[in-house]
Amino acid sequence: MNLKRITSLVLPLLVVCNTVRAQQLKSDIPYVENGQERQVLDVYTPERAADGRLPVMFWIHGGGWEGGDKSEVALKPKALTERGFVFVSTNYRLLPGVEMSVLIRDVAKALGWVSRNIASYGGDPQRIFIGGHSAGAQLAALLCTDDRYLKEEGVSFQVLKGCVPVDGDTYDIPKIIMTAELRQALYGGMMPTFGHRQKFGNDPEKHVDFSAVTHVAKDKAVPPFLLLYFSGNPNTTAQAQRLEAVLHGADIPAKAFGKGDTNHRRLNDDLGTPDDPATQEFNKFLDRFSTGGKGASTNDK
Repeated sequence: MNLKRITSLVLPLLVVCNTVRAQQLKSDIPYVENGQERQVLDVYTPERAADGRLPVMFWIHGGGWEGGDKSEVALKPKALTERGFVFVSTNYRLLPGVEMSVLIRDVAKALGWVSRNIASYGGDPQRIFIGGHSAGAQLAALLCTDDRYLKEEGVSFQVLKGCVPVDGDTYDIPKIIMTAELRQALYGGMMPTFGHRQKFGNDPEKHVDFSAVTHVAKDKAVPPFLLLYFSGNPNTTAQAQRLEAVLHGADIPAKAFGKGDTNHRRLNDDLGTPDDPATQEFNKFLDRFSTGGKGASTNDK
């Protein structure tokens, strides 16, 4: 066997071994007592944690609120633990098995568990970031703007150091519903039988209440936001820019960053790749706000 062939076999093994050594994983930890099988989360910690408590990234998977799994985190656990974070990825019960309000409260309960227990894993319960992709982006943005859900779990907005929603299209639910229905009226085609209108309760008041833009307000301790989106998608572009504008109007640090050479899934999966522009924005955001403060600037552009 020649040297080139040996190298082609050994190098992938070295990459795998380095990935395994970079983090430790405690999986399927229940966040409610005697809960359902999806009421569990995973905790990733650095192999050799630094002295003192580490900032925490709490991640919410996507899947249209109907699917997805906490294991779908791609490079993020490795990238974040190498930067000195504890990384938590949670599952939650799904539509249509539970209503949206129950689903949201599952995620809030998981965050409540983190607040009470993450110190045992080396994490700092006073320095928590919330992030999520797609449906998880809506959930992250809502939990970071509507404080009712976390208050139920005894968690204050004061411990939230940042929010990173990735390519969500439902920060302003009435607008995305109107967009879809206008397109259908103009161009025809079938409307989904279980689309956003139905998922969020088929009730205009619920559509407003489940929208992050509804709950943004000054002097509420809403954390800074980094809104990542695929600029080739007009829906996620418009929604990110809409929430950014509302946050700026309330003097809350916020930046919407669009990446063009990607797609909905790859934008999320590539987070953690060193030369990825969205990752570079992500890292700058975490570095700025993980030290404890919420920043002096109100309009990050």
